[in-house]
Amino acid sequence: MTNASKSDHTAIGPSRAERYGAGRALRLKTPREAHADCPPASERDPVAILAETDGERIPELLPIRYQRMVKSPFYFLRGAAAVMARDLARLSPMGAHVQACGDCHLMNFGAFSTAEGQALFDINDFDETLPGVDFTVDLKRLAASVAVAARSSGAADKKARALAQATVKSYREFILELAEKTPLEVWYTSMDIDREVKRIADAKLRDKLLSTLVKAKKDLAADDNFPHLATTDGATARIEDRPPLIYHFDTKSEKSQKIHAHSAFSNYRQSLLPERRALIERYGLHDLAMKVVGVGSVGTFCAIGLFMTPDDEPLFLQVKEALHSVLEKIVPPPADLLHQGCRVVEGQRYLQAASDLFLGWTQDQKTNRQFYVRRLKNRRLGSIGEVIEAKALEDYANLCGRTLARAHARTGDPALFAGYMGKSEIFDEAIASFAMAYAEVTNHDHALLAAAIDKATGLPKLRVAALAE
Repeated sequence: MTNASKSDHTAIGPSRAERYGAGRALRLKTPREAHADCPPASERDPVAILAETDGERIPELLPIRYQRMVKSPFYFLRGAAAVMARDLARLSPMGAHVQACGDCHLMNFGAFSTAEGQALFDINDFDETLPGVDFTVDLKRLAASVAVAARSSGAADKKARALAQATVKSYREFILELAEKTPLEVWYTSMDIDREVKRIADAKLRDKLLSTLVKAKKDLAADDNFPHLATTDGATARIEDRPPLIYHFDTKSEKSQKIHAHSAFSNYRQSLLPERRALIERYGLHDLAMKVVGVGSVGTFCAIGLFMTPDDEPLFLQVKEALHSVLEKIVPPPADLLHQGCRVVEGQRYLQAASDLFLGWTQDQKTNRQFYVRRLKNRRLGSIGEVIEAKALEDYANLCGRTLARAHARTGDPALFAGYMGKSEIFDEAIASFAMAYAEVTNHDHALLAAAIDKATGLPKLRVAALAE
């Protein structure tokens, strides 16, 4: 019995202290100060990188994508995950891996309701998720987004750098806490939105957000997107057209985009756990319409389905196309990866403290598109993160840093990360230096895109030339 116990213990792996030591040893391979390095913008063409996936997107929506990206450097960064992945691929890997979010910027966090009716704050976009990526990839994108957002709001460089450094510090210090917890304690850690809102220093903002939370939590089971996104024609509920951002497949060009919705949703049900499959089968599909969302996603097939019970109780599900992850520029995808929608769903389940009740994947046989499906987010809860980001950037950025630490600790080794980052601010300062340098790169790239846009088409001139060939 004693020999078996020793054998089992040996098979599990090194202790927490040994893993912490292994993290410290990684500093010999990649000094913490090295994370200040930022590849120069002159060595690649950001407009050409952005155009690489245009052929997979809906042509009529491409001008909206570029229109949004030229609004500001921050909007550009949001839509340019592929550009940043290409840049980070030029840096040497350090060997401390996680299931990466892949597009970890400030606006890809938010509040949502769980299957158990809790309101949590978490990462909420996983289009680019991929395993086997250094934890610093997500952290650098988050810190860079803080620096770019701060500068776009008019903050001085000194303030922008301080915000980026504080974000990294919040990540590092929470990793140090999580490194001392058991695996189950780490798994059960979540960011309760009530608790996090109470940490906000601004009393007026805090009270406003708590009031919004009370209203949102009165009935988290209800779909507050109805009737906001729907109209009722007689006895029939239908998604309301708001072109060019919400529309049905009525014109000839739009009909070519259409998927076989009933078949796709039938396949989707098979990806759900049995008890959740039983739940969704109580709803029937009433309508489907395109809904343009985000920045980087614009042009991919993204639709909302309106489902109803026999008693006219509504449910909105979002159907979103999954392309290849931009992180494939950094690491190869798993050899057994066959479905991009499944990749997104599994990544979300790994990283979120509690995943969407209706999260699943499907495909359309006619177009060969692959999708993931989730419930359309609660409008009131969804607004909370946006308000905090706009009114209390420092509090919000620090919350995002802690949230990312919690997510990474689920699929990576917090003891290894803690040993590498340490208790000093050396690592924080290095990533802050990278963030400020990348903010300059983003300004440069944004200016290049703005100059390349053809006013007649709304597309970059490079793209126009490609279409003409």
